[in-house]
Amino acid sequence: MIQTDPDLIIRVAAKGDGVTADGRHAPLTAPGDRLLADGEIVPGPHHADPPCIHFPSCGGCQLQHLDDASYADFVAARVAGALAGQDVTAQTLLPPHISPPMTRRRASLRAARAGKNITIGFAEAGSHSLIDLSMCAVLDPRLFRLLAPLRSLLRTILPDKRAAHVRMSLTDQGVDLLLEGVRVEGLAADEALGDFARRHELARLMIDQGDGPQARWEPEAVTVSFGGVPVGFPSFSFLQATPDGEATLVGAVRDALPATGAIADLFCGLGTFALALGATRPVYAAEGARDVLLSLKSAGQRTQRRMVADHRDLFRRPLTPEELNRFAAIILDPPRAGAREQVMQAASSTVPLIAYVSCNPGSFARDAAHLIAGGYRLESVRPVGQFRWSTHVELVGIFRR
Repeated sequence: MIQTDPDLIIRVAAKGDGVTADGRHAPLTAPGDRLLADGEIVPGPHHADPPCIHFPSCGGCQLQHLDDASYADFVAARVAGALAGQDVTAQTLLPPHISPPMTRRRASLRAARAGKNITIGFAEAGSHSLIDLSMCAVLDPRLFRLLAPLRSLLRTILPDKRAAHVRMSLTDQGVDLLLEGVRVEGLAADEALGDFARRHELARLMIDQGDGPQARWEPEAVTVSFGGVPVGFPSFSFLQATPDGEATLVGAVRDALPATGAIADLFCGLGTFALALGATRPVYAAEGARDVLLSLKSAGQRTQRRMVADHRDLFRRPLTPEELNRFAAIILDPPRAGAREQVMQAASSTVPLIAYVSCNPGSFARDAAHLIAGGYRLESVRPVGQFRWSTHVELVGIFRR
């Protein structure tokens, strides 16, 4: 029998701590490191030099100390562990897709003012203190470049000893910027907003002073495109975190769909799947957020898609088995809590294929168990690490009758 060194880190747990062979947890350790009795860490072959000077203080990343192979293993293990916890077995666990550095196209940061000093960044791990970002290894450079000039702008519109939210998204027209918690008073502040938007060629500048977002700059309607179809973009609406991550999720679903037949896209959002996959087939798209659904409906009508866009709360009013049985396939892309109510209905349906896109392996595994109990088999799972160097993992699961 081979004896394992009890001090050796053999895996990384779901929250990012390394775990030794004898079950001890140690933060900032990688597989192959050794945890000595006095707490000292002896780095092993998979312990990497973090690419960002703010790691590990910045709460935006938790795993920059892992090399690429170990991080990919972590992403796959997060999914496999969640499935095992529900006694769910996938016929095939595909290799994970990992997004490259500096490709994140949306971000929600915090800003704080103390005198003339403006801090913008992510909060420290386990703290409300902000890390003032002087670099970022995950944000798209087009987003990061705005932080330095934003510090100057916020000196004009952010009251002293106050905090604000800085929400940024990359759209077809450029950066869509929403500032929440600021105060615009007087001509100078108003002119500063316009000058900032023009100078940095923003797609849109939205300000929320506590009574809802208002557009201060939008030279043309802001859109995002799916399957070549531009869709009106309500400020800071949900987007997949990276373009390549989105393409991987869409590709996994496309490869599984039957060649013909109507599909249902449930929790459809702005149409990531409905528009990318519905060019040649009928699509029923359901979503509970009215503004998002109206944007998708308008895009579908403009492009003459065979699409029905239904404003429907799928938690309170899920589609019944009789409604679902009309479709050749169902796509589910619910929020982190999962889709238990809709899944319970789907488990009693006769739909041949269910493609389940999830941002939470735990809720996915719970829902997968219900589908399997209803007669589906989990054919494959593709883990996706869009939030590089974080513990946040996404996936696509393909279920067949």
